[in-house]
Amino acid sequence: MTETSADRQDPIRVMVVDDHPMWRDAVARDLAESGFEVVATAGDGDQAVRRAKAAAPDVLVLDLNLPGKPGVQVCKEVVAANPALRVLVLSASGEHADVLEAVKSGATGYLLKSASTGELQDAVRRTAVGDPVFTPGLAGLVLGEYRRLASEPGPAPDTGEPDAPRLTDRETEVLRLVAKGLSYKQIAERLVISHRTVQNHVQNTLGKLQLHNRVELVRYAIERGLDDE
Repeated sequence: MTETSADRQDPIRVMVVDDHPMWRDAVARDLAESGFEVVATAGDGDQAVRRAKAAAPDVLVLDLNLPGKPGVQVCKEVVAANPALRVLVLSASGEHADVLEAVKSGATGYLLKSASTGELQDAVRRTAVGDPVFTPGLAGLVLGEYRRLASEPGPAPDTGEPDAPRLTDRETEVLRLVAKGLSYKQIAERLVISHRTVQNHVQNTLGKLQLHNRVELVRYAIERGLDDE
């Protein structure tokens, strides 16, 4: 079963990637002092990919502006190597293009460096359980991009599958709310179920539909008009 951060006994394993040593060390120190296990840090893109594969963190806190290999490429490579890894971008840039590129590369969330220490800690905890976290104002932008992607032609369907996967009524209900842009916490409150139950439904749905992340899941839902119901 999928765990929430409250359920797990072990601390969340975090890796911090930033090319500014003072900032990187400060973020790592703040996270360590608040109970996270900082398993590695890195200062450039190539180093980040190598160390992420070796240290196997739960959450990668990633700056986008890195020497050697840009952050979006790091994100693509580490998520491809370990789909269970969650990436939280922590960037000085609030440019829409940067946010959207990060999400398309596999990032679970995007936080500006102007965030407080408390906001970062909360974001890491939520990212660890797969909840998308965005600096206020960016979530709507990302949902708009989901809708744009859904309006574009997708890959050709696999005709080898005779029937579409069958979702339960509850899975469909959760999927509809995900497509509307609600967080797992908001879905749990709306349906009066636990955060963990929402996670389980999402993971089951991803498995049935053979999808890999929330971006693909939302696209699937919007293509079928579930966000309008």
